[in-house]
Amino acid sequence: MGSTSSTLLKIPNVEELMQETGFSSAHIIRLYDRFKALDKEGRGHLCPHDFGAIKELAMNPIGDRIIGAFFSPGQETVDFNNFVKILAHFRPVDKDRPRDPNSPEPINSRSNKLKFAFQLYDQDKDGKISRDELLKVLRDMLGMQVTEEQLESIADRTIQEADLDRDDAISFEEFRKSLEKVNIDHKMSIRFLR
Repeated sequence: MGSTSSTLLKIPNVEELMQETGFSSAHIIRLYDRFKALDKEGRGHLCPHDFGAIKELAMNPIGDRIIGAFFSPGQETVDFNNFVKILAHFRPVDKDRPRDPNSPEPINSRSNKLKFAFQLYDQDKDGKISRDELLKVLRDMLGMQVTEEQLESIADRTIQEADLDRDDAISFEEFRKSLEKVNIDHKMSIRFLR
């Protein structure tokens, strides 16, 4: 127990971090240990190349986009608190956890999970997913499994179905609406934190 308390004392604003993310002290300690293992040089922050040690990301066709989501535009490092806040998007929703109506929406809410997923597509950060951005993700995910013509057909059909205002792009609201029947909590949850 002593090492648990001493580990938590090393983390700035740990109580606030646990409140904001919904992670327990045991989760925070596990994530801290993982962060320290990735931070092989002991700098106190991670760079994009540090994530290369995570084989699931290295093998993921959109791993670079996922890694990029940890970094704000123009920022080349992520500290522990921001690392935890990004991972909180993937925490399953705790339906039994009481929610203060005056507090902000939880990081792992359906809406915030969708915003996180949307930004993986919206690479130029203009608030819309263009045909080219969608094609790039499809190429990354499907690679050589389908022809370029099939990829273009999938992209065109997806835009046609989701683009309600007919501007040849998918806004966040259109993205959200197109995924209304998808169980985002299940699709965007990592259960390794139990």
